[in-house]
Amino acid sequence: MVFEQNTTREIGPFLCHMKTAQLRQLLRERIVVLDGAMGTMIQRHPLDEQDFRGDRFAGHEKLLKGNNDLLTLTQPQIIADIHRAYFLAGADIVETNTFSSTRVAQADYGLEWAVMDLNVESARLARGVADGLEAGGIGRPLYVAGAIGPTNRTASMSPDVNNPGFRAIGFDALKMAYSEQVQGLIAGGVDILLVETVFDTLNAKAALYAIDEVQAGLGTALPVMVSGTITDASGRTLSGQTAEAFLISVMHMPLLSVGFNCALGARQLLPYLQVLDRQSPFAVSAYPNAGLPNEFGQYDEGPEHMAEQIEEYLKLGLVNVVGGCCGTTPEHIAAIAEKAMQYPPRVLKAAIG
Repeated sequence: MVFEQNTTREIGPFLCHMKTAQLRQLLRERIVVLDGAMGTMIQRHPLDEQDFRGDRFAGHEKLLKGNNDLLTLTQPQIIADIHRAYFLAGADIVETNTFSSTRVAQADYGLEWAVMDLNVESARLARGVADGLEAGGIGRPLYVAGAIGPTNRTASMSPDVNNPGFRAIGFDALKMAYSEQVQGLIAGGVDILLVETVFDTLNAKAALYAIDEVQAGLGTALPVMVSGTITDASGRTLSGQTAEAFLISVMHMPLLSVGFNCALGARQLLPYLQVLDRQSPFAVSAYPNAGLPNEFGQYDEGPEHMAEQIEEYLKLGLVNVVGGCCGTTPEHIAAIAEKAMQYPPRVLKAAIG
């Protein structure tokens, strides 16, 4: 199957404004559906080291297998097909394949120099699929969110138990890395910037600072979504914040939405979404894992069972955006989208960014 790749698309200020206004209105009219896991879908393909390398990175000095973001450049058809499958399953928004596309995360593979290409081409690839489906008559607007992951470093905590004052990275280094990523995503044509899987809010604040600075410099105003992750039954992020504290830490930005993803299954996420519902002036998002991983690291929760649990959010009017994280597939998203069609969105309490 040939994928639709648009390499010439330019998003001017007027088009950006129109798409953002369209999305804001959509959030008031119905529950918006986000895509599911990228890694889970990539694992369906038996890829080896050479598949990850392709021709471009054939002579690279480090092993590259497992660097899923790199597949945008070396196996673009696989990534395009995954995006397409999620759109056809009912997703309104797909995320770019850029969860680890920062200089910080790519340093493990010695690919810091490829970061700009990773972000630009990932955005172009996803936007090209969306444009092709819209032109083909899918009948609804499709959006691309630039995925901005937490990196593999934390600015708030020491990785050395014997030296609690040590930090593996500082705020300024994170901000610079995120700035490069954001520039690439915007150049590639994303509609939204999504700071996700936030386990350390200081990292997220560096990303938000970078977004604000880059957009001011470029004259763009793409909407921003933020999604944290509750790491255990204590109801806190890895850096120790409660759901309420996390919200307060990021609400200085005019966000489109704030929510939670990853870590816990759908049912376990419910009380933390109730906190956001009561206190957030923004839209609320939720895209949990397909349950908790089993002893083999696999996710056992099927589409119908997960959709039934997410339906609890919908009945209570807690969310404006739903989707799936680890372990979810287009089948999960189709089941969730079917439930989402049956309920109105959470009532927004204020204008959203």
